[in-house]
This record gives sequence, C-alpha cells and structure tokens, in this order.
Amino acid sequence: MSTAAEPAATDTLVERFSLKALVEACLVLEEGAAAAKDIEMGMMMGAGLMPGPFARADRDGLDAVLEALERLESQWGQSFTPPGVLRRLVGQGRLGRKTGQGFFPYAQPDEGQSRETIALETRGDVGIVWLNRAPANPISPQVVQELSELWDEVDGKLRSVVIASSNIFTFSAGADIKQFTKMSEPEGRELIESAHKFMRAMEASPTVTIAAVNSLAFGGGCELAMACDFRIAAESASFGQPEINLGIIPGFGGTQRLPRLVGEGKALEMNLTGEPIDAFEAERVGLATRVVPDHELFDITLSWARKLAEQAPLAVSRIKSVSMDGELGEGLRREGEAFGEVFASEDAKEGIGAFLGKRKPKFEGK
Repeated sequence: MSTAAEPAATDTLVERFSLKALVEACLVLEEGAAAAKDIEMGMMMGAGLMPGPFARADRDGLDAVLEALERLESQWGQSFTPPGVLRRLVGQGRLGRKTGQGFFPYAQPDEGQSRETIALETRGDVGIVWLNRAPANPISPQVVQELSELWDEVDGKLRSVVIASSNIFTFSAGADIKQFTKMSEPEGRELIESAHKFMRAMEASPTVTIAAVNSLAFGGGCELAMACDFRIAAESASFGQPEINLGIIPGFGGTQRLPRLVGEGKALEMNLTGEPIDAFEAERVGLATRVVPDHELFDITLSWARKLAEQAPLAVSRIKSVSMDGELGEGLRREGEAFGEVFASEDAKEGIGAFLGKRKPKFEGK
C-alpha cells in the first residue's frame, strides 16, 4: 500500500535528477564538446528527457533553477554546484521564457503582430521577425506574402531587423514542396517574382537586416538569409541549396547571391551537388558573417542590431544603395525564367515525386 510520503519522495527524486542533468549538460556546453541544441537533442533522444534540460530550465525560470541548485549544493555537495554559464545568464537577466531569452530565445510578439507563419516583436528601433511555423519553418506562398506585407510596414521605420526562428531545430528547411506542387506555372512565376521583389526591397532599404541562423538554413531558408545584410550563425547551424536533388534550381536568388558571397566555384559546387556546409565552413567562405555559440546567438545578434540601429541613417542608406550590384536585378530575372522552365520539366516532376515518396529519383533530362 502506498503512503502519503511516496509522492513527495518521488517529486524530490525527479527534481534532483532534472537538476543534475542540467548541471552535466552545462558542463558539456562549457567544455565546448557540443553545442546547446545538440546537447538538448541528445538528452531528449538518448535519455528520454522531454523537454530537454535547457528548455526545461528555461520553462521553470533560470533564477528559480539557480536558487534550487544552491539549496541542493548546501545539502548534497559540489555535484550540484551551479554552473558558470547558468550564473552568467541569470546575471544578464536572461531568465528563460518569461524574459524572452534563456539558453534559447523565445518570441514575445507585439500585440496584434502574430500572423499565421511569422510574428513581429519590437524592442525600440529594433524589430525581430520570428519565423513561426514549427517545426521546419518552410518557405511557402503564405510565408512570402506575410513577409512582404510585414516588410511594407517596417521598411524605413525600424532601424534594424533580425530574422530569427521561434524553434531551436530549424531556421528554415526550405520551400514547402507540397504547396509548390499545387501551383500552376503562372502562380509559380508570380511567387518567384514576389519573393524577388521582397528580398530586393530588403537589400535596398535603409533598414539593416540580420539573419540569426540557429540551425538548418536550406533552399529558400538559405536564400532568405542571403538576402539579409548579415548572417550570424550558431555553431550547430548549416547552410545548403539542395534543389538540384529535386531536379529543380534555386528560385529565390540562390544562383545570384551565393556566387557574390562565396565565389563562383564554391557556389557552383553547392548548387550542383546540393551538399550542405556547416557554420564554420560558411564563415570561412564568406556565407556566414560570424559564428557564435548556440546559447549566445540571439543575444549577440540583438547586440549587432542595436549597434547598427545607432549608426547614421543617411550614411547607412547610402552605403547600402551604392554597395548593391547593378547586375543583380537582371540576374534574378533570368533565374526566375530558368526556374519556371525547369520546374515544368519531367525531371522536376520525378524529383519532387521521389522526394515526397521517399525514393531515389531517376532523371532522364526531359
């Protein structure tokens, strides 16, 4: 027969196990053995902790977690000593979900600024556009439309804008393939033109844009990041243009912006093989502006945005305008035409069908 003391004892055991798991996860993080997202996923998949130790601590409040560890340290010794990274986050006021930042960032959209796929949060002259369609944040016609409408609202009104993901597993894994297969050729061309217009507007705007790439940035997600003025990447981030594997070509600027950032040879390699590169390779070749620890990504990106928002607006506007390559617009026009032609091919139908059917495609050059 159970006793009244058993539930309390179980709760105590669960608390100790959860806090000890957090301590060990923090030590792995501090040693640089793995990134925060990888540790979180490892503990979820391997130890069955749902949520993982970092997300759990963010949910409970890092200040409360710190107090609990200090209490257990006095009772059980140094094995529960609060890690340095936890003390630093608390000291910085990054207390988890309730403050919008902890081990991971959390969206706190302005009132009335939550759309179906994106959300806007403003902090003074800085805006944060959250990609908010978990788990993959695919680039769909609706996403392009909502981004375009939102950009019309903030263009020139906010001094800098961060584009970030509201989940830890993906920045944007690329286009919503199922949505694309439902579109007619005219609808597809209209979508490409809309995406090009929106991204060109970002490049021409006096508002500075920064992509905070926390994880996968593939296909349209990579192209969205490339249209930003800067790309700050987490250590666990990766970039890629895998469209070739579907028998199609990049359609949101991947054939134009990628060579301008990484050089023609590297861009051709990425576009023709479809193989992704990690954050450090992206920084080496010029695709990523800076690589930072996962748990510091949002805070560092936000500090960049605040610094850039303080710069002289007229000078920022002129620097951006004269830095733009006059050939880009023509290149994007040619890319749009080529995308429409290839997307209507038999190879594209085979590649997309194979992807959706989880089989290897058989291309025939038709």
